[in-house]
Amino acid sequence: MTTVLLTGFEPFDREPINPSWEAVRALDGRQIGGARVVARQLPCVFGAAITQLEAALRELQPALVLCVGQAGGRVDLSLERVAINIDDARIADNAGAQPIDAPIVAGGPAAYFSTLPIKAMVADLRAAGLPASVSQTAGTFVCNHVFYGLQHALATSGLAARGGFLHIPYLPEQAARHPGAASMSLSDLIRGIELAVASALAHSADIRQSGGATH
Repeated sequence: MTTVLLTGFEPFDREPINPSWEAVRALDGRQIGGARVVARQLPCVFGAAITQLEAALRELQPALVLCVGQAGGRVDLSLERVAINIDDARIADNAGAQPIDAPIVAGGPAAYFSTLPIKAMVADLRAAGLPASVSQTAGTFVCNHVFYGLQHALATSGLAARGGFLHIPYLPEQAARHPGAASMSLSDLIRGIELAVASALAHSADIRQSGGATH
């Protein structure tokens, strides 16, 4: 049976919970589109997160990988278009590291694009009544670090898999501590990730529709 790998992160930046892990672990063991879902938690730590992700790729040999991360302040389910080869941490990771202007892979490409059908996924999420968009930046913290590490591993390992990254908003209980911040219920996050995976499995190529931004 085809395997889909979902990853989420442990809590970071003094948050007691991380919605990415709460959502993906709820899907562990499910079947979506004829594929078996396996969820793994990654540390919010530069280097170690990629090491653990690469180990999961070797073990599971998935056909599709969707890494998920918290993006407090985002208002929707954000499918990331591009990962850039730079770590530039505004805050320290959970191991106390704070790399600045450091390449993720020395001598690696400047960037990798997602290999998931992100515009089709956005369209399917919106059709299901869930706010979603294409994002042009995954930041420069551990989320982008993992996104780049994933795409680099897929490009260089010979594993025939497609991969990408999804940023999600706070949970309501988190947003309550951040007045004015958007949030999404855990049930909608779970439903959204499930729909995103189903869409990615159903589309071998992306659709041609605007997903750009003016700024």
